[in-house]
Amino acid sequence: MSSESSKKRKPKVIRSDGAPAEGKRNRSDTEQEGKYYSEEAEVDLRDPGRDYELYKYTCQELQRLMAEIQDLKSRGGKDVAIEIEERRIQSCVHFMTLKKLNRLAHIRLKKGRDQTHEAKQKVDAYHLQLQNLLYEVMHLQKEITKCLEFKSKHEEIDLVSLEEFYKEAPPDISKAEVTMGDPHQQTLARLDWELEQRKRLAEKYRECLSNKEKILKEIEVKKEYLSSLQPRLNSIMQASLPVQEYLFMPFDQAHKQYETARHLPPPLYVLFVQATAYGQACAHMKSSQPPRQDKTLSVAIEGSVDEAKALFKPPEDSQDDESDSDAEEEQTTKRRRPTLGVQLDDKRKEMLKRHPLSVMLDLKCKDDSVLHLTFYYLMNLNIMTVKAKVTTATELITPISAGDLLSPDSVLSCLYPGDHGKKTPNPANQYQFDKVGILTLSDYVLELGHPYLWVQKLGGLHFPKEQPQQTVIADHSLSASHMETTMKLLKTRVQSRLALHKQFASLEHGIVPVTSDCQYLFPAKVVSRLVKWVTVAHEDYMELHFTKDIVDAGLAGDTNLYYMALIERGTAKLQAAVVLNPGYSSIPPVFQLCLNWKGEKTNSNDDNIRAMEGEVNVCYKELCGPWPSHQLLTNQLQRLCVLLDVYLETESHDDSVEGPKEFPQEKMCLRLFSRMKPFKYNHPQGFFSHR
Repeated sequence: MSSESSKKRKPKVIRSDGAPAEGKRNRSDTEQEGKYYSEEAEVDLRDPGRDYELYKYTCQELQRLMAEIQDLKSRGGKDVAIEIEERRIQSCVHFMTLKKLNRLAHIRLKKGRDQTHEAKQKVDAYHLQLQNLLYEVMHLQKEITKCLEFKSKHEEIDLVSLEEFYKEAPPDISKAEVTMGDPHQQTLARLDWELEQRKRLAEKYRECLSNKEKILKEIEVKKEYLSSLQPRLNSIMQASLPVQEYLFMPFDQAHKQYETARHLPPPLYVLFVQATAYGQACAHMKSSQPPRQDKTLSVAIEGSVDEAKALFKPPEDSQDDESDSDAEEEQTTKRRRPTLGVQLDDKRKEMLKRHPLSVMLDLKCKDDSVLHLTFYYLMNLNIMTVKAKVTTATELITPISAGDLLSPDSVLSCLYPGDHGKKTPNPANQYQFDKVGILTLSDYVLELGHPYLWVQKLGGLHFPKEQPQQTVIADHSLSASHMETTMKLLKTRVQSRLALHKQFASLEHGIVPVTSDCQYLFPAKVVSRLVKWVTVAHEDYMELHFTKDIVDAGLAGDTNLYYMALIERGTAKLQAAVVLNPGYSSIPPVFQLCLNWKGEKTNSNDDNIRAMEGEVNVCYKELCGPWPSHQLLTNQLQRLCVLLDVYLETESHDDSVEGPKEFPQEKMCLRLFSRMKPFKYNHPQGFFSHR
């Protein structure tokens, strides 16, 4: 196609269906520049939605023209080139339309960005103003808080109330017509009245001091008179000693005890005072005569008073001469330094040092047996310990199995549940032990005594575990609240141990002592007999195969006493492992059984053995007997003998074996349709039945 024809067609404007008319393209640069700037103004007048519709329409037309050109080229021919050229021109016009729309879109975008930037700048300016205002508000709030929290010195003064002020203050100070409506003037007036009152009190204080000096002079005169009276009183007391002995009122001896008690440490002093008061109260309850010391409880103080006094004397400052100091230096250089082990031993001895004075309590029981208690105070550990000893009116023959019953180491063990006296009750002592290499206090209890918890309470000491206190002060009320209960428990413990002591002597000879008060609990004829009663070590009890239930239940503690009983009848042998709690007889013994007859039978393979254990362990209240139930253990052993008779006599006989029955039935048993044997004894009918 020639260039001339193209130049002729250039100024033509081709309009499409629905498309806007475009101007000629051969304008000058100034006209184009003016048109560009007019497009920025045109953007505000044109509708973006209509431009978007024009854009879609133009794109569709371009697609259509391109498809027609493609179709014409594929046909070929002479006249096709003209049609293709026409459609090319129309396509160029549409391209120009797209370029214009593109320019308009860029202009809109630029204007949107400019507007957004301006709005952002305004927001930032407002935000900065807001922050400045908030900072000013915070500063003002702090200043207000400071003003509100300001405290003047006059606020620390406890002024009189307003009613009292206007009632007592004179009018020239109160000025009610001015101060009633002005709080500031009211406060000033109240301060003036406070100053006036304090001046009066100061004058009164000086008068009281002068009166005090006069009274002190009178006291000095009376002291001189009383000091001259003391020798006369001493002579009167010496003359009244025979009368005191005759009336069993040892006032002089009690006076000496109280003089010695002044040097006791606070816990021992509290124990001495409360024990003495308890003894006097018991004696007064037994007799209508004036209070005197109870014969069943005697309190005394032992130890060196001079050593106790020396503890509170301050060390005297000595100024040695130069020659003496030189001689001491020469002696110290010649001596060897003590080794680390010796130093630790010295520190341990100092740590475990006892107070020179101790308190002795002698508790007398009904059978004339006496429990001797000696209470000590460990000064550096701030705890109390006790040593016990039991004496009887007649000399006891100690059975082999009763060796630990009256032992000083175990006679008071677990007087209260869990109180075995092997550990220190003061939590602070563990840190002291770590410094001197003491692992536990149990290694020294034989020498020092047992630090039972009830001993601390009798001395008024309480060591809380949750909130340990730096200093523990002896409390009289704590001692008084535990004194009566503890004394009763001590008497009960001694009586029960002495009763067991006598019973063990019979049990070792194969005799089960049953008192006349408990004869009705058993049938008249009991064939099974006790043949062996021995003590068992704790480790040996733990290894027994038929005591596993007791061990697993946690009832086999190291503070309990363990025994083994053997009951026989013919070829049958019944072993009974007994756990005796230190709190017997308030806590019953626990039995575990093993029957050797036609094999080994325990509670795991024979329900009747379990039922026999239940008869002595669960139904023990039937066997307690009269209070204080000291016959419980022997009654349980006698019940075991009866239960063994019932077990053997009710056992079915094998008809295939010729000869008489090994255990003929001698007891009347009411056996219902049950596999269990009738172990319950019914008195006075005298037959056995199921429970």
